Order: sequence, then C-alpha cells, then structure tokens
Amino acid sequence: MTEAVSPADAGRPLNIMSIQSWVCYGHVGNASAVFPLQRLGAEVWALNTVQFSNHTGYGAWRGQVFPSELIEELVLGIAERGALERCDAVLSGYMGDAATGAAILSAVGRVKAANPAAMYCCDPVIGDIGRGVFVRPGIPEFMRDRGVPAADILTPNQFELEWLTGQAVMSLNDAKAAVSALQAKGPRCVLVTSLRVEDTPADAMDMLVGEGGQFHRIRTPLLPLNVNGAGDAIAALFLFHRLRWGEPSVALSAAASSIYGLLRRTAEAGSREILTVAAQDEFVTPSRVFRASAC
Repeated sequence: MTEAVSPADAGRPLNIMSIQSWVCYGHVGNASAVFPLQRLGAEVWALNTVQFSNHTGYGAWRGQVFPSELIEELVLGIAERGALERCDAVLSGYMGDAATGAAILSAVGRVKAANPAAMYCCDPVIGDIGRGVFVRPGIPEFMRDRGVPAADILTPNQFELEWLTGQAVMSLNDAKAAVSALQAKGPRCVLVTSLRVEDTPADAMDMLVGEGGQFHRIRTPLLPLNVNGAGDAIAALFLFHRLRWGEPSVALSAAASSIYGLLRRTAEAGSREILTVAAQDEFVTPSRVFRASAC
C-alpha cells in the first residue's frame, strides 16, 4: 500500500491505467469511466477485461471474457515504452474471471515498482442490493482476500461493504465501523458509493468516505431511475479528484456533484443507459454542487 501522496501538479495531465470491462452499447466499466476522465483532462490507458455487446443487466449479451494473459501482455507492452513511471494510478473494476484479478495485481505491482507514488483504486464489483452477488464464482473471495489488502482506495457500494466485512450496515456508526474494518486490511481511503441507513431520508441517497480517522458524508436527492454504470463513473471521478486535490472530502463533493447531474439528466430523459456523452458538462462544471460534511 502506498504511503502519503501529495496532490498532483495541476499543470500536468494525470495518467491513469484503467483495467475494466468494455461494452459496445451503453456505458459501464471502461465505457463509463474513460470518457469522464478524459473530459477532465486525464490521459487514460484503457485495458479491457471483457468485450460484451451490452452490460449484463439486460439479462442477455454477447461477447467474450479476455484471458488474463492478455492483460499481462498489454502491461508489458506499455512498460516497454518506458511509460509506467509516469502512471499516477491504476483503476480496476468489473472482472469477468477471478484469474483476471492476479493479472491486475501484477499490473499494480509493475506500476508501483516504476513509480512508488502511484495509487491503486479498486472498485470491488461483487453485487448490489436487490440483485445479490452477480459476478462469477471466486471473484468475491479474490476481492476480499487479495484486492482489498492491495488497494490504496476502495470504492464498495453498501452491499459490497457488508459482504467484504461480514457486518450488517443499518446505521451511520455501522457504516463507519465497516469502513474502519476494511481500512485495517490495507486501503487507507474507503468510499462507500451508495449508502442508505436509518437516518437517510426516504427521498435521499448518501455517500460516505473515510480516510485518516476522519469521515465525511454527502447526501443527494434520490432519483427515479435504475441504470448500470454509475458506480464505475463514481470510482473514476473520485480517484481523479483525490489525485488532483489530495483531500477526500473535496474529491467526494466533486464526484457526487457530477454523478448527481449525470443521473438527473438521465432520469429526465427516461434513458435506460446513463447519458455519459450528452451530459458531459456535468463532469467539468456540475449544475448543482453538494458539499460533504464531517460526521
């Protein structure tokens, strides 16, 4: 796990290696994370773990899971260009197969060997409330036993927070305790990307970040929609702003504001897919800004 990292020089682009799924139609995985990062000015080195026609939320899709050896080969090719020392972070998300996880951690190891200040942001995609576990066997255990300890930043949703810790999260104190339990295993920063506890109003959604013994919560209006890919964008945006500014509360405010604007526009359009391109201004200048509060 990387030690203290100062904010990146605002005068240069961030270089982020993003290892996630790819879909031809719609926006999940790299198709949800890469463009927002580019819109903010980051250089993104995208490595795709799968190529599907569409996301699995539709219940049917076509395509294939790429072998883990391909990830290793692509990272080696980037290393041969002498680029890894300029990589600021590795971001990982949905894995089509548990074997891909070892290739991702190998990539993280290569990047950190070349640039010890680089960070690893792991979005531990396992499942969600209402759907349960939706990834292949072995992946949840890999995330718990190897992904979490390797991460500098972890971005679980509430379901994943509970699964990874074995703790029920009913209150804010429960959530903070679960975050602290994860931090004890490795990651210094944990962002809970969706949280509804006893004091969350019925018409709202919370997000919670913990780092350095401090916690900040942000609350946004609950929107009438059910889409895939928002968590992938949240992880990418939070990583970018955490790298840029060095403050988790600032990163939380920026990421939550952009995601709310994106989802509000998507809900207003009645779209089944998030409007990553049509609502792209929300990534740079959110139409509504939410502030994180210490809790």
